[in-house]
Amino acid sequence: MTPMSEAWCGMDDVSALDEPLKKTLGPPTAKVMAEQLGLHTVGDLLHHYPRRYEERGRLTRLADLPLDEDVTVVAEVADSRVLRFNGGRGQRLEITLTDGSGRLQLVFFGRGIHKPHKELQPGSRAMFAGKVSVFNRKLQLAHPTYVTLGPAGGAEAEGAPPADGAGADADAAAVDAFAGKLLPIYPACKGLESWKIAKAVDLVLPRAAEALDPLPEALRAGRGLTSLPEALHKVHRPQSKADIEDARERLKWDEAFVLQVALARRRHADGQLPAVPRRAVAGGLLDAFDARLPFTLTEGQVKVTDEIFAELGGEHPMHRLLQGEVGSGKTLVALRAMLAVVDAGGQAAMLAPTEVLAQQHHRSITEMMGELAQGGTLGAAEKATKVVLLTGSMGTAARRQALLDLVTGEAGIVVGTHALIEDKVRFHDLGLVVVDEQHRFGVEQRDALRSKGKQPPHLLVMTATPIPRTVAMTVFGDLETSVLDQLPAGRSPIATHVVPATDKPHFLARAWDRVREEVAAGHQAYVVCPRIGDEPDEGGGSGKAAKAAAKKQAAAEEGEKRPALAVVEVAAQLAAGPLAGLRVEILHGRMAPDDKDAVMRRFAAGETDVLVATTVIEVGVNVPNATAVVIMDADRFGVSQLHQLRGRVGRGSAPGLCLLVTDAPEAGPARARLGAVAATLDGFELSRIDLEQRREGDVLGQAQSGVRSSLRMLAVIEDEEVIAAAREEAAAVVARDPELEGYPELRTALDALLDAERERYLDKG
Repeated sequence: MTPMSEAWCGMDDVSALDEPLKKTLGPPTAKVMAEQLGLHTVGDLLHHYPRRYEERGRLTRLADLPLDEDVTVVAEVADSRVLRFNGGRGQRLEITLTDGSGRLQLVFFGRGIHKPHKELQPGSRAMFAGKVSVFNRKLQLAHPTYVTLGPAGGAEAEGAPPADGAGADADAAAVDAFAGKLLPIYPACKGLESWKIAKAVDLVLPRAAEALDPLPEALRAGRGLTSLPEALHKVHRPQSKADIEDARERLKWDEAFVLQVALARRRHADGQLPAVPRRAVAGGLLDAFDARLPFTLTEGQVKVTDEIFAELGGEHPMHRLLQGEVGSGKTLVALRAMLAVVDAGGQAAMLAPTEVLAQQHHRSITEMMGELAQGGTLGAAEKATKVVLLTGSMGTAARRQALLDLVTGEAGIVVGTHALIEDKVRFHDLGLVVVDEQHRFGVEQRDALRSKGKQPPHLLVMTATPIPRTVAMTVFGDLETSVLDQLPAGRSPIATHVVPATDKPHFLARAWDRVREEVAAGHQAYVVCPRIGDEPDEGGGSGKAAKAAAKKQAAAEEGEKRPALAVVEVAAQLAAGPLAGLRVEILHGRMAPDDKDAVMRRFAAGETDVLVATTVIEVGVNVPNATAVVIMDADRFGVSQLHQLRGRVGRGSAPGLCLLVTDAPEAGPARARLGAVAATLDGFELSRIDLEQRREGDVLGQAQSGVRSSLRMLAVIEDEEVIAAAREEAAAVVARDPELEGYPELRTALDALLDAERERYLDKG
């Protein structure tokens, strides 16, 4: 059973909402729902809400269809034609749909064309379901399933049997779900179209009356919210748009409130833990470090440092999130916090997600500290400490020495990867844990490192991706937040341009000219690709090459997207073509750690002109002489990821250049996304755009929790008022009753939401 079904639908043995779907719907349908949609119980299905609603007599917008996703659309047939190929031996049916905003092509092959050719005549309307693909630069659905709805503006053919272009066994009763004015369109999947889900919902909807309500009565009455059973009825079978709004408002409150109660209880528990105060000491290592800085801290860095130092000196563990723009100086702020802890007699550990980033942080810290990082060596500064690196690829002797330095306290600072959390790693007195790019770590990894302190150490979580306020209240609701939104003096502007490689190939040629110009001026460049590309060679003979070519051609004819560009292939093509004569190297995650470090050292030293890499360079890599970054297949990256990659340039005195190369059609959503990145350097604005585009993701972190999304109705950008109000209500409830003894339904919902894995994930405190 999934957590959310238990949370809002009761957990007692007799509850009909806990009943497995296979008992209600039958094993075949239940199996598809479980495997494709993660729905296992009646309660799960009741909380599988419609994605949107279509009004009778109105057509849906075809202009905004997402590529490579299963969709359901209601549209009118504009034209239909049968085409023959292979000398007349093969035939396919092409149908064009329209809605006034755009057009969409349907294609049926072989024996499957006869029924849709007869039923989908120009002027007819139907509901279609399938995966959106691209063929000849046009959006299409190949072999969609469909249900006829009658001609536009005429009587709806609700009693007619639904057609099925893919040959599935849809039955006439499926259309009955759409007898109302508003047609619910459900998130669907292959083999389970929206109308089939609607039919299944009809079977279980009467059981919504048994749903337990997690909202306290006073809150529900005070906010004028409808009951949970009524909300479930209205969201699935609304009689009006007002019904939909009532249901959505109520269901959003359920999601926001239960989550905020979980976070409020974590904050309350954190406030009870003891910690060793780590107060800064005058005349110590921190002061000596500050005296070395060749620049003045920004106002933002001073303000954030004051917030951190105040909490480090407290008797309870600091739990703070440090976020900020690319290049805003987060690492410097974290280093000063670590030095303050060392001055106070403790040790600090920085956990990085990759060896490349750990090595980069270690190199940057030792360079910034100079002789202050050479503790234990002859000629070291009086206030010096030792800064050690600990990674999984280190040699035995170096690893043994690092472990000894940690357990004896000789090393005040350690920078490392997952190797830091191994059982053999012991600290003399761990006082501060800094987690860089925390979203890349699992629950157990963070907890294992924090457990190495004699008492709970202070925690500073860093993220290079700016986060809107509402997201911080949900994802990091148990942490206090510090924001660095001011770039240090000397950072150079970055110009960003979209390069439409297919539409205007001469633009791509000009992009490589610009790279050569930057190198000629004494600078360096990155080229980023989505894929490594060191898979086994498909060549090795004319026969294999021909088969590979045929496979690619067949994929193109079926409308499949071509494979993403790869580092290995692109590097070879550039070195032999537009960048011939330049020093080109590659960097990716499958390389041996020593090789990766050697590549980065050569690039940092200016011995490499162009580094062709995967997103392993996304964060932390700091080479001020790199002024250009070309991102291939840029449409395959997220908005925030593009912003991070762009932040690898413009780190020195010379202006930066970011070129976003894409084959995406000009009018599509992918190009609009790239245009947004090119239009602004404001990471917070881009984070809003990014979040809006993937709003159905699990804000608790799907990778960490391992379960389906807990937020199905709540949109963390649009519903800021609901989230803020729910946070206040949750804090008040927890302050009165931390154990929720007076709120049994809420306790049930909380226990279900916070299954064992989620409890550990939220336990950042």
